[in-house]
Amino acid sequence: MSLMMKSLSGAAIAGALAASAMVATPAAAADEKCYGVAMKGQNDCAAGAHSCAGHSTIDYDGQSFKLVPAGTCTTMETPLGPGSLEPIQRPS
Repeated sequence: MSLMMKSLSGAAIAGALAASAMVATPAAAADEKCYGVAMKGQNDCAAGAHSCAGHSTIDYDGQSFKLVPAGTCTTMETPLGPGSLEPIQRPS
């Protein structure tokens, strides 16, 4: 067997192992947008209050969201109330 054939065979085996590992790994739960839970500068994006990630200037901004594991948003408690799946009004 030539060196080129050995290299191709090794690459094919490595590719097959990688593909089987991807199939065997369960997908992570999807994230959901949770409004009103991000600390100042730690938001993932916003509903129009500013341009996007990291631009929130106040803690628990109801117009900014943080990505959290699906199903956990509305159970998150902040000093201003629970998280929301939709933009909300928070006291200034």
